[in-house]
Amino acid sequence: MIGYDGSPSSRNALAYAAGLARRLAQPLLIVYVVPYGVYCEPMSGQVICAARERGELESWLMAEFDQVCDREGLEISVIARRGNAAKELAATVSSSNADALVVGAPRQRLHHLVGSIPSWLARHARCPVIVVP
Repeated sequence: MIGYDGSPSSRNALAYAAGLARRLAQPLLIVYVVPYGVYCEPMSGQVICAARERGELESWLMAEFDQVCDREGLEISVIARRGNAAKELAATVSSSNADALVVGAPRQRLHHLVGSIPSWLARHARCPVIVVP
């Protein structure tokens, strides 16, 4: 399972997760979490209405995947969730029985000092958490 947000480290994590899924011959689950109250596309910042979000978000995530790696031989699923990213990723790990969770490293130095999504997940997720720079 990969938690994806469109950042450079998240793209690296996507490539790593695809390779891991391929080596383990397991399906890959891509999870994108939109915070409550924020309904915008990460790359353009355009506001997305709830009715069109699911289809366009899935198309965007698969296009991102295609830019990073090859789909051949992989079973890929996409889930969009709303809420706190760390808690939603941990809940998805539990409900999907994921073997591992791959996430990108935090972008801001402040997160290294006060905590970050990957550090919270390392303490609370029910599977190994792999943080990719």
